[in-house]
Amino acid sequence: MSQSKKQVHRLAKGGRIDRSRTLSFTFNGQSYQGHPGDTLASALLANGVDIVNRSFKYSRPRGIVAAGAEEPNAIVQLGSTEAAQVPNVRATQQALFAGLTARSTNGWPNVQRDLMGLFGKLGGKFMPPGFYYKTFMAPASLWMTYERYIRKAAGLGRSPMEADPDTYDHLHQHCDVLVVGGGAAGLAAALAAARSSARVIVADEQEEMGGSLLDSRETLDGKPADQWVAQVVKELAGYDNVTLLPRTTANGYHDHHFVTLHERRTEHLGETAPLVKGRRQVRARMHRVRAGQVILATGAHERPLVYAGNDVPGNMLAGAVSTYIRRYGVAPGHKLVLTTSNDYGYRAALDWKEAGREVVAIVDARQSPAGDWVEAARAQGIKIITGSAVIEAKGGSRVSAARVAKIDIDAFQVSGPAQELACDTIASSGGYSPVIHLASHTGARPTWRDDILGFVPSLVKGVHACGGANGTYALGEVLAEGVEAGIKAAAVTGHAAPAVSLPQVKALKQGPAAPLFQVPHEKPTLRAPKQFVDLQNDVTAAGIELATREGFESIEHVKRYTAMGFGTDQGKLGNINGMAIAARCLGRPIPEVGTTVFRPNYTPVTFGAIVGRHCRDLFDPERYTALHQWHVEHGAEFEDVGQWKRPWYYPQTVNGKVETLHEAVARECSAVREKVGILDASTLGKIDIQGPDAREFLARVYTNKWEKLAVGKCRYGLMCKDDGMVTDDGVTSCLADNHFLMTTTTGGAAAILEWLELWHQTEWPELDVYFSSVTDHWATMTITGPEARKLLAEITDIDLDKESFKFMEWRAGKVAGVPARVYRISFTGELTFEINVQANYAMHVWQTLFKHGEKYGLTPYGTETMHVLRAEKGFIIVGQDTDGSVTPEDLGMQWCVGYDKPFSWIGKRALTRSDTKRENRKQLVGLKPKDPKVVLEEGAQIVFDPKHAIPMPMAGHVTSSYYSPTLDSGFALAVVKGGHQKMGETVYLPMADGQTHEAKIVSPIFYDPKGERQNV
Repeated sequence: MSQSKKQVHRLAKGGRIDRSRTLSFTFNGQSYQGHPGDTLASALLANGVDIVNRSFKYSRPRGIVAAGAEEPNAIVQLGSTEAAQVPNVRATQQALFAGLTARSTNGWPNVQRDLMGLFGKLGGKFMPPGFYYKTFMAPASLWMTYERYIRKAAGLGRSPMEADPDTYDHLHQHCDVLVVGGGAAGLAAALAAARSSARVIVADEQEEMGGSLLDSRETLDGKPADQWVAQVVKELAGYDNVTLLPRTTANGYHDHHFVTLHERRTEHLGETAPLVKGRRQVRARMHRVRAGQVILATGAHERPLVYAGNDVPGNMLAGAVSTYIRRYGVAPGHKLVLTTSNDYGYRAALDWKEAGREVVAIVDARQSPAGDWVEAARAQGIKIITGSAVIEAKGGSRVSAARVAKIDIDAFQVSGPAQELACDTIASSGGYSPVIHLASHTGARPTWRDDILGFVPSLVKGVHACGGANGTYALGEVLAEGVEAGIKAAAVTGHAAPAVSLPQVKALKQGPAAPLFQVPHEKPTLRAPKQFVDLQNDVTAAGIELATREGFESIEHVKRYTAMGFGTDQGKLGNINGMAIAARCLGRPIPEVGTTVFRPNYTPVTFGAIVGRHCRDLFDPERYTALHQWHVEHGAEFEDVGQWKRPWYYPQTVNGKVETLHEAVARECSAVREKVGILDASTLGKIDIQGPDAREFLARVYTNKWEKLAVGKCRYGLMCKDDGMVTDDGVTSCLADNHFLMTTTTGGAAAILEWLELWHQTEWPELDVYFSSVTDHWATMTITGPEARKLLAEITDIDLDKESFKFMEWRAGKVAGVPARVYRISFTGELTFEINVQANYAMHVWQTLFKHGEKYGLTPYGTETMHVLRAEKGFIIVGQDTDGSVTPEDLGMQWCVGYDKPFSWIGKRALTRSDTKRENRKQLVGLKPKDPKVVLEEGAQIVFDPKHAIPMPMAGHVTSSYYSPTLDSGFALAVVKGGHQKMGETVYLPMADGQTHEAKIVSPIFYDPKGERQNV
């Protein structure tokens, strides 16, 4: 079959496509052909494809309606392989490329014959708004079954099951003027700003700049509009201060003129990005732009008319019909009926006529339309039926006829008999709605204008709107408004723009539009055939009317009850019509009903572009200490703590058998308690704090006092959130009078630094204090055990005598010939020295310690042993023994709280609340299992009465639990309601396997309660 026969709707000439080349593609398994310059949508229309999808709720056949981002139906799945799958792509925004593979997102077994379509035929009666909420409430036992089948029936495409082969990235940019939209207004604004030498970024979501000028019937300086576009784009491309970004959508407008731009860099070239010199190119990019001024030249979306059967394939926007004819050389049918309420709709009939197709009639809702395009249609001999509208489209898989009748807009009723006009295409135009989405992202509420029958944006400081986005549609005025916006924006940023001469544009005479948002039917709305308002979400006029009858008066409630404006559509086509219908039903004016709030993203953004390069290894980087290679070489098993790889335990091979975790930990614990062990503690968070007010700042963020901490001393501190709950702990050392080193938990280091900066910058900016993360700068080696002093004495010049170097002090000196800070801090309860050296010297010091430590039985131990040792001493780990609901008093750590501190430190007031003073709060205790062989499960729930009927009242839970070789027993830390007053009482832990363990509440300090061993 020849190409011309395959592309049944392709015109013999015209359009901006490259007819010299042919591209093959597949849709729903069928092969088709198109040309470079086509979108997938234009190529499908050229090949006579009517049904492109099935509707979301009713599974009704749907065809292409629009030509741009506002398309609600042609949502497709791309990709020929599993890894290349991309869901929810608008066919109208996907450029055609050779080998493109697409399919519909809904329809089983296929889009032509969908079994779910049976429900669609009955949907009006059995699936009204709120159907799911009202129907699937009971029985509760079937909820999971309901959900499975509901989810299977719904959805818009599927995610790939294999890794994405493509690369995405982010680019942070700054500019003086950001112009969103590359149509007539946007190009005029960009030209004015660019000539002022301001830094300008122009972003447009289409494949090429020009917007509606690419298919305009109007001329500029007597020449086709696209020639002016080419001239301006060429000039802008020649400026060093201008960045042009076609195929780029502004998806979110955030505070302080921060705008996110989604650039589809290579999605028009293939289903994966091409390789250039062996390197795969970036598929999509997220530009994170900080702009001085923002110009919104986003244009306007044409509104469809709402009439019965308006979702049957073949119903299209009038402007889209013109776009397909003039830009893509496609006439999507043979016999057209145009129904309109304004002059702009007439362009479709004129273009259709010029394409050699039959215009059956123009049906105008106005009684006496008058204007240049109206007269041009009459001059062409096109039949015009006034005071009327298409009240119903007939047909199944394609429009077959239009029922036309006289209507009374004010009375909302049909005022004459209907006639049926045979046709295969119905184009409708209900006027234009300015694209106000980005302006709405700033929080500004739009303003209704009766003269344009639409909302226009309310602008925050630094934002300018021009052209269609501002409700201005006449081309000459659009260009002038764009230039004015460009000059003003550049001037605010300190750049004076020279005069810009505008091309001459013939002013068109146009009549006023009629306020027609829903076409009446002979039957009441609730009984008439479905009149769709939101085509993507199957929201009908009857659904909106029903919502108002059921008491939903707020437009936001109507939106949520009916789903109007949800999904990827974001109300681009249906919202104004839906609001107008709600206003009519409520008997209120449209401005009073208002509009819904638009939120980012304007159109869907791939997860790849959002993530950029922050994926795989860069999503959660692995961090290694300076001693990591030694741990690997000595057989360490690792665990993830934050992003760090920490040695978990060091299994040894004994008699040909590798130790288990339990055996290795028992050996390591014994080494620490009896001889000396060594731990790589480099991952502890370390924050350097300096400044005249450093001491005062510490007193405000910690619960205890710091004003008298002397140089050379260390102090343990608890940090609370403003709700009084413990958020971190650690030891802070005084290095100089105004210089401190704070240590934090490994996993909390970044969050604590951010927390300190937050309070300094927002609450106490008057304090002269500075913070620097030095976690990576220092390697920390902890030697602990009875032989620790003897070992360290062999390789340091520091006096280690217990009287001159006491517990909770630090000293500077040399260790293994390397400058070091040594701290007497213990997390094990044994004599301990923490050696801190510059990270590059860590391996030398570590190896020297092992060289001298062999005779002392120096043994490396990992985090599991560390946990056992610290838990034996009752030392907490924030985030494990706390969960954001535990106060210092709950932990029994009142000794660490400065109740009489003069300043209200963070969390102090919260600790005076009645809730934090309750006697039955969960409090930290120890648990000693009745059976010493039992190791309680962490997270196990605790009850006082094991015979209580289910559900049992829970009294707490286990936070840490281990087997202790020192105690020769299992033991645990737990939080128990009123636990401090229940020492010696028995609690019970019912397990999932039916067992119930018994345990006695004891002190959380199981080992050396007086702390004698750490002070030797």
